[in-house]
Order: sequence, then structure tokens, then C-alpha cells
Amino acid sequence: MDSNSLVPHTASLRLPVAQMRSVFDRSEVERKLAKLPEREHENLRSTYQRMLDRGPERFQVKPYGVPDMTDLYTLLPNFTAVLDDVKRHVALSQDCRDGLEVTPILLLGAPGIGKTHFAKKLADLLGTGMNLVPMSSMTAGWLLSGSSSQWKGAKPGKVFEALIEGQYANPVIVVDEIDKASVDAQYDPLGALYTLLEHDTAGHFTDEFAEVPIDASQVIWITTANDPRSIPDPILNRMNVFEIQAPTLEQARSIAYNLYQGIRGEHDWGKHFNPEPFSDVLDTLAEMPPREMRRALMTGFGNARLASHGSIQAEDLPKHGHGKSRIGFLQ
Repeated sequence: MDSNSLVPHTASLRLPVAQMRSVFDRSEVERKLAKLPEREHENLRSTYQRMLDRGPERFQVKPYGVPDMTDLYTLLPNFTAVLDDVKRHVALSQDCRDGLEVTPILLLGAPGIGKTHFAKKLADLLGTGMNLVPMSSMTAGWLLSGSSSQWKGAKPGKVFEALIEGQYANPVIVVDEIDKASVDAQYDPLGALYTLLEHDTAGHFTDEFAEVPIDASQVIWITTANDPRSIPDPILNRMNVFEIQAPTLEQARSIAYNLYQGIRGEHDWGKHFNPEPFSDVLDTLAEMPPREMRRALMTGFGNARLASHGSIQAEDLPKHGHGKSRIGFLQ
């Protein structure tokens, strides 16, 4: 399954590739392709040919040493427990040939407190990119596991696409708002997760379109939810559940400060603004959920530039919520 260690050429990853890993059996794909009737199932034929052209080998990466996560703890102060858990898993994978194995994570908390943002930052840390599956928009169970090739418009699922079309054997897949999945008598959008969230069974996951076993055992799963009551217990039991609290007022000011610094530093126009935001600007931003802070800051920067201000003024920011309830702070 693995071969010699390699290092990717993309310097921005700053993560050595531990090994190569096969995510499917080439001979099985060749067998399936040979059995297809001529001039039929063109989409399936094309999928098999693409698999053979790309080959089964994918990078399996992990951080070199336990990375300095200080910036993440600062940017995401209300996610400390989750970051601690990730750091433990990273530490276990060091100085050995094992890949990075992270127990599936459920981030449980109110809307807007940064759950999806955390998932993106974690994917950046691990260097394997992020694949987002928004469960609230799912209309059928096949979005994760694919639909039968016998159906019109059938195609592979998101897990197959991440492993076959991507570069990595251990991508981060974020199942967003898992509690919003619509379940009816015909389809269970969460059905594939019974297999995928178990390490042993995920190693032989079969997409319903391609009908070829693929190794999804190295996928790093992050799910988010507002309310756990609609999530079946067998799925909850497969994950480490972290209840993410709203940030304290002090934490919210810190998040706002770091967002200001980040946005200013990411853009060339940031040079027109003072390095430090005003205290009343941070007070105003701290009343907002983290999801809204970035939008508010972008509006503030734009309004300040129009007014030829060198700093965002409190009046440059949009009014929070327009009558919506404020985020609850922990004291």
C-alpha cells in the first residue's frame, strides 16, 4: 500500500509527504471496464478510464513534527478543546510510518460561531485541502455515496471524487450541518456515514456509481451541527463530539482584532489603513457572531476608504443584525 517517502513541490504546504498510498485496485477497475458492453454506459466507461489514467497512488501527508498551532489557538479561542485533540493525534503519528489518523469530529454549536471556518483552518494546517458537503442542500443520499449508473444523470459521490480526482489519500471532508439532512423513506443521506466513519469498513467503501471498492480509511472527517437530536445515535457514537461555546466578550474582541490584521495584511489596499483598529471598532465587532465579523470589516474598510479615513470608524461598520438577536456571550 505504501512506498518510499516523498516531498511535494508545493512549498506553501510546508508538510512532507509521509508516503504514497493506493486508494483502489487497478486490476479491479480493468476488470470492470472490460465487462462493460460496447457503446453503452459511456459515463461509467469514462470514469474507469480516468481512474486508470490517473493511477491509484495518492499522497498521504502528515505534519513534520507537531506544528506550532499558536496562531490557530489565537484565531479560534473557543475551539481550544478541538485543537488539543488534533494535536494529540498529530503527536501519535510522529516518528513512525503510520499516517495521521484523526477520530471523526463533530463540532456542535449555534450558527455563526465559526465551525466551518475552523474546518477550513484545520484543512490548511494539515495541507490536504478541504471538500465541503453541505447537508442542508442534499436532496438524496447519493451525494456522499454516488448514484447507480443505471439511473439517468448518475454520477459518483463526493467521497469518490475527493479520492479519485484529488491528490491525497487523506483529504479533509467537511459534512456541514449534518443535522439538516432531509431523510425520507427512500433515501438516507447519512447512510454512507455508517461505513465511512468506521476506520475498518471505510477501507473498502464502494461508491454506488463506480461499484469499485476504494480506500477511504484515511479521510479526515469533520462534521458540524446546531442540534444533535436529529443525528442518529450510531453516527454520534462514531465521532468525538465537541460543544463549541460562543466566544466570551474578550475572545470576541481578540477574534475581531485578528480578522482586522488578517484582512489588512492580505490586501495591497491594506497599506492605506492604520495597523491597529480603534477600541470602539472592536467593541462593535465583538457584538457580532464571528461569521458576520469579516463581512462587517470589509464593509467598514470600503466605507472608510470612500470617506478617506486612515482607520475604520465605528460608524463605518454596518449595524449588527438589523433587529436580529445578539450573540450570547460567556462571562
